[in-house]
Amino acid sequence: MRVVLFLSLFVLFLNCEDKQSKKKSTLNTKDTTTVIKQITAKKDTTGSASPKFPVLDTKNAMEFFLVYEKENPENTVRISTDFGDIDILLFEETKFHRANFIYLTKRKYYNGTQFYRVIDNFIIQGGSGDDRKTGVKRKNIGRYLLPRDTNRGFKHDRGTISMPSSDIENPHKLASPYEFFIVQQQGGAHFLNGDYTVFGKVIKGMDVVDKIAAVKTDEADWPLKNIYIRNVAILK
Repeated sequence: MRVVLFLSLFVLFLNCEDKQSKKKSTLNTKDTTTVIKQITAKKDTTGSASPKFPVLDTKNAMEFFLVYEKENPENTVRISTDFGDIDILLFEETKFHRANFIYLTKRKYYNGTQFYRVIDNFIIQGGSGDDRKTGVKRKNIGRYLLPRDTNRGFKHDRGTISMPSSDIENPHKLASPYEFFIVQQQGGAHFLNGDYTVFGKVIKGMDVVDKIAAVKTDEADWPLKNIYIRNVAILK
């Protein structure tokens, strides 16, 4: 009789432990703000796919960046390539796009991605790649879109950095957060105004942008020789 009672209590204990574990591992959207405050306070720059970071989606991304942009005010980054460095100033006015770029930089997302679309006297577009690692990084960070923010007075002048719309069904041209393009065209590409969000500008390294824009490409505008983004670092 004592053996049966002991086994019953043991099974009940295991069930309670299992339920507690499930509660701890579940992250509801309602808990996102609390989690954001914890992780942004730590200012993590390791780039690891840590479970401390919530997996973002279109529902929770804006809430996340609303807090993140206030606690991570950096606005100047350096994009290092085999052709040289490109320094970018991110605009304070487009706060969600600035915060998104800083967040992805701190998560080391851009390192190892490529300038995969190059059109001379138009744009160079980066932030993607043809390797599995890029897909894994996106999966760990999350699948989300950012709204357009085109009424800040910025135009697609030469040297500005902007965000392309997603390739998924997207009639409102919501921005694909992982990718960006730099306008290389002389005189700018103002026909893009109103459709895509300008969120920064090149402050040093337009000669590097011109070198990248001049490389030979295939019919799909992909460089014949991969142009890697070796590192993106925060300057200030």
